[in-house]
Amino acid sequence: MLEIYFETYGCTANYNSTEIMKGLVKQAGLNITSNIDLADIIVINSCIVKQPTEEKIQRQIQILLNKNKKIILAGCMSKINKNKFQKNNLYLLDTHHIKKITDLIKEIVEQTYDEEKYLKKQNEIKTNLPKISKEKFIGITQISEGCLGKCNYCITRIAKGKLFSYPEERIIESIKQDINSGCKEIWITSQDNASYGKENNEYNLPELLNKIIKIKGNFFIRIGMMNPNNVLKILPELIEIYKNKKMFKFIHLPVQSGSDKILKQMKRNYTKKDFLKIINTFKKEFPDMHISTDVIIGFPEETEKDFQETFDLIKEIKPETLNFSKFWPRPHTPAEKLKPINKEIMKKRILQIAKLHKEICNKKQKEFLNTEHKVLIDQKGFGKTYLARDKNYKLFAVQSKEKILGKIADIEVKKVTPHYLISEKIK
Repeated sequence: MLEIYFETYGCTANYNSTEIMKGLVKQAGLNITSNIDLADIIVINSCIVKQPTEEKIQRQIQILLNKNKKIILAGCMSKINKNKFQKNNLYLLDTHHIKKITDLIKEIVEQTYDEEKYLKKQNEIKTNLPKISKEKFIGITQISEGCLGKCNYCITRIAKGKLFSYPEERIIESIKQDINSGCKEIWITSQDNASYGKENNEYNLPELLNKIIKIKGNFFIRIGMMNPNNVLKILPELIEIYKNKKMFKFIHLPVQSGSDKILKQMKRNYTKKDFLKIINTFKKEFPDMHISTDVIIGFPEETEKDFQETFDLIKEIKPETLNFSKFWPRPHTPAEKLKPINKEIMKKRILQIAKLHKEICNKKQKEFLNTEHKVLIDQKGFGKTYLARDKNYKLFAVQSKEKILGKIADIEVKKVTPHYLISEKIK
């Protein structure tokens, strides 16, 4: 029996795609191994957003090829970088063909591999499929693939293509399957959830969420990333939906820069004022909700004033989660041709924004010491620790000798760290 090993990089959608590939491989009677040395075929589901990640994947591929391992390179790197690798023992599987994983394995064994067959553009619905997840109580559902944005630094839109929203009924059925299998959290994911239906000049996310909420069962819903320009189109509807007890009070709204000049150069299609309108509207209704945002530091032509505007914006909104990264010029994007800023200046700004966010988190966390909360225990942590979330998606590390995974528990915070509230279960 063939032994297949999986390795995944990147976003939640990528991890869901790997879950599906694992499910299809298992359904076909193949074995999934956790030991890379024993694998007959290694599947690497790749990410191309940042240069360091891409370089890490390239190094891993070369190491494995040097050991004469057979590798399936899936995900965003497969089509974009198809000419960068030697082709002996390397097989490419584009993001739009993950359902063909078993066909590809069969062709590898029979030595009939046809590269173009697995790289050509097509629309693929990634719902209602067998999947194997390492998380028993978290179900990930993709609702679309691709986007209609024109951000001039983004290579993902080139790899994923234009927006294709999955049929509503297929999404609902997929979520029902997860709930029936015991999932307590449903994660809705895509490149931009707020754009669901936009290819047909419609904004259908509120309608979809209302139907998900009505599914029978005790579960929570987490909405993944939504771009501000599309959230503005459905803001009142989203606020009403978030009032439902099944909704985690969590929003991932990437701002990328606090400077309108830089936002315009990035072609982000919104202003700082637009972003703040959304954040302040949500905070007014849900003061303790979890705010997550992204910023790119050192975009070409970012002046000290532009950076200061980003710094001041983060200081104002005080996000629970801040994903910050240096600007990396990605191939095939317009921003690749722009003149980069000085590396030492970029490094200094990164350290400043990191320090600010740590201060924000430390101050927020101290307010929770010795407080009590009702949480969902959703993941296993290290040793006798479990990870948990409350309705505001606050992260707790719960120490317990009992097996409490998947349960609702009352806890008390005993110690704080910048990103975890170390707690104990109240007996």
